[in-house]
Parts: sequence; C-alpha cells; structure tokens
Amino acid sequence: MPELRQDKATREWIVMATERAKRPHDFRVKRSRADITLSGEPCAFCPGNETLTPPEVAAYRRGGQPNGPGWWIRVVPNKYPALVPEGSLERKAEEGFFRKMDGVGRHEVVIESPRHDLCIPLMDDWQVEEILWAYRERFLALQKDPRFWLVIMFKNYGLGAGTSVQHPHSQIIATSVLPLNIRNKLYEAARYHDEHGRCVYCDMLNEELQIGKRIVEETDAFVVYHPFASRAPFETWIVPKAHEACFALITPDESKRFAHTLKAAWAKLHRALNDPDLNYVIHTARSAHEGRDYYHWHLQIIPRLTTPAGFELGSGIFINTALPEETAPFLGGARP
Repeated sequence: MPELRQDKATREWIVMATERAKRPHDFRVKRSRADITLSGEPCAFCPGNETLTPPEVAAYRRGGQPNGPGWWIRVVPNKYPALVPEGSLERKAEEGFFRKMDGVGRHEVVIESPRHDLCIPLMDDWQVEEILWAYRERFLALQKDPRFWLVIMFKNYGLGAGTSVQHPHSQIIATSVLPLNIRNKLYEAARYHDEHGRCVYCDMLNEELQIGKRIVEETDAFVVYHPFASRAPFETWIVPKAHEACFALITPDESKRFAHTLKAAWAKLHRALNDPDLNYVIHTARSAHEGRDYYHWHLQIIPRLTTPAGFELGSGIFINTALPEETAPFLGGARP
C-alpha cells in the first residue's frame, strides 16, 4: 500500500508510491556522459580562455596575473546572471495591485578545475577540498553585503539537472529577498527547538543512526544517508555529526573530511547509477549567528532519475518511487 511520510524538519508530506516502486538497480542510467552535445565553440572555462569570462572575483593559482593561467579554481560573475548587483531595493506597486523590485543580487560561477572533462567523484581529494573552501570564502564575502538575505551554493550536473556546460563548475547566488521555502525551513526548525529544546536535524540524524537501515556511510565527522521522507529516488544527505548552523564556520580539517565524504558519496552514485545527472545544494543558516541552536547545515544531493509532473506542481507533494530503506543499502554496497 502507498505511504505518506512526513519530513520532521519541514512537516512536508511525501508520497512513497510503493505500488509503483522500482528496484534500486532499475534506476541505473542507460546512457553515458559522452551523450552531452558539445557546441564546437571554445570553452570559456578552460585555461587560456580567461578573457571569455567576466573578470574573476577570486582565484587559487600558482603565481601569475589575475585572469591569466596557472589557476586551479576560478570564481567569476555569471556572464548571463539571474540577478545583478546594481539596482534599487525599493518595492514598487505595479498596476495598482502587484508588486515588483529590481532583480538585485549576485550570481557567480565556481570553475572547479582546469580540466574540462573532470567531475567531483574523479577528482583528487585536495581539489574537492579547494572547491568547498572557495564556497566558504565567497559565502563570507557576499554575506557582508547588507542587501543580501540569502546566499545559496549549488551545482547542476548534466542536461537533466539544468546545465549544458560540460566543464566542471558550480554556482553561487545571493538574493535580496528571502524565499518562502527558506522562511518555512527556518521557522519549522525554530518551532521544533522551542517545543523540544533540541535541534530537529540532530534528532533526525540520531534516529537514522540508531535505526541504521537508511545509512549509506558513516565517518568520524559526517553521516551519509537517505532520508525517511526522501523526495526522490536516491536523495542523499551529507550531515555533519557536530551541531553547527552555518556552513561558513567549517574549519580546514572539517573541510578536508567533508571533501572526502562528498567525493565518496558521489562516487557511489556515479558507479551504481552510471553517472546520473544530479543537483546538489548546501543548506545553511544565513550567518554565523542565525539559528545557532536550532538549525544544522547539510548538503542535499538529488539525482535526476524521475521528472516531477502535474501532481507535484499542483500539490507541492513529491512522489518517490523508490524506498530509501532499499536504495541506501544498495548504494552503500557500491564501491566508490
């Protein structure tokens, strides 16, 4: 019989369509990464093509000049940004009833490697660590702008996840408004803390560790698991064991451990599902001070193995056709 499962952190309901459920191995992608169509134009993210991007805002390089060669990480403004730093924050009436404002924000691209054909599960640990450290540095830099309410760090990997650029990259967007789903996530975490005196994410993590059947991997600092109310097949969370609300407070040692865990978790997905398209996002409090007691930063990976359709769009309720109790042990057994 189908089940409705509730996410304790957000109180959202998820449909577990057990009557339509597939076996974990049925989600293996039946095409290769070579299927991505290349434009034939020079890649703006490759070394030697630095002039094809806007001037960098940060870079890790071995000597040399800014916007020149020798780098292993570059951060540049998006050439086609969703939001721009210029404009007014004034909210204006439109047609007497509606409301609008300028699209003020920042949209940056983290070019993750000089290699054009490399993805995180195939990188060296130190390179993944440098990517995460670049996220931290840009988060702290953008956070200083009082106009920005939210800084989100995310990656779209593959055509089905929203990217057509093969060169490894991720994105950072700072917004001048706070989206409703973020407000709800923070509100529900605060409500749970007020009611129970504990962090809901810590409680969820402890329950998952005690039950054990949805754990993919556990290290001394992080836990990789498939949530009880997973929104999609093979939805994977990476959660630090130590309670911390803001990702930017990560230490160099924690960054090293996080990099190893992220690489290993993605490598398992890469191997078990034949390199699926996916998205990941780092969920974090907006500052070192906000949500210190009740929020808990984590990384969420969503492989794009199914497509949300009319019911999801109309109701806001996701339908998952794979049980996390089955996908977690299947993935846990995959060699990275």
